[in-house]
Amino acid sequence: MTHALILGGTADASLLAAEIARARIDAVYSYGGRTRAPADQPLPTRIGGFGGVSGLADYIRREGITHVIDATHPFAAEMSRNAVAACAETGIPLIALERAPWAKAPGDNWIEVSEVNAAVAALPDAPANVFLAIGRQHIAPFATRPQHAYTLRFVDQPDAPLPFAADVIVSRGPFTLEGELGMMRAREIAWIVARNSGGDGARAKIDAARMLGLPVIMISRPELPERPRVESVTDVMQWLGHSTRLGA
Repeated sequence: MTHALILGGTADASLLAAEIARARIDAVYSYGGRTRAPADQPLPTRIGGFGGVSGLADYIRREGITHVIDATHPFAAEMSRNAVAACAETGIPLIALERAPWAKAPGDNWIEVSEVNAAVAALPDAPANVFLAIGRQHIAPFATRPQHAYTLRFVDQPDAPLPFAADVIVSRGPFTLEGELGMMRAREIAWIVARNSGGDGARAKIDAARMLGLPVIMISRPELPERPRVESVTDVMQWLGHSTRLGA
């Protein structure tokens, strides 16, 4: 009998949860706990960390998990590494539902960097209006460049003081091209810092930057251990031995 664990937190994970619920597959959806008001899911839900590799392995054994689907954010590297190690330890099959990264298109002005500190260094010395679209857990290094006027966008209102002065937008995606163009023009954004998360829900800011001729400091995805990966809910359902009704 299947008892799947979805390591979630993304729009793709929510689509998968809905399809698994429709197929009446026994599963639990796990949020990492970074978001205070996570979206409701049609499956039993747990919130919070597992306690590293050993904690996740213990959970898999205790709950009788038969399949693990890593549908976390492409930059949730620690959780993804823990999943690989815990599944190897327990002998439970793992698959990653991971959207393809964005590819540079004609007209894009990307400065590609490997990590956040390199993104900080890539900003200009002269003061500029900067849109940091990277999530609140990664913003602290930008405190070393206080000359810039930063715009941040979070799902939740910050519950602690920010490490530097910034204008905060509280909003949950997906975002539209028209909305991103309006926001960037109203705030006179000159630079964008983004992570190459891929997918459609957050792509509008990249398309808007291209249309406005703005430079984007693009942070590459972290390297992860080798693991089976697919890009669609349909592929995950087939891996679980079920068909999908998506698009029906």
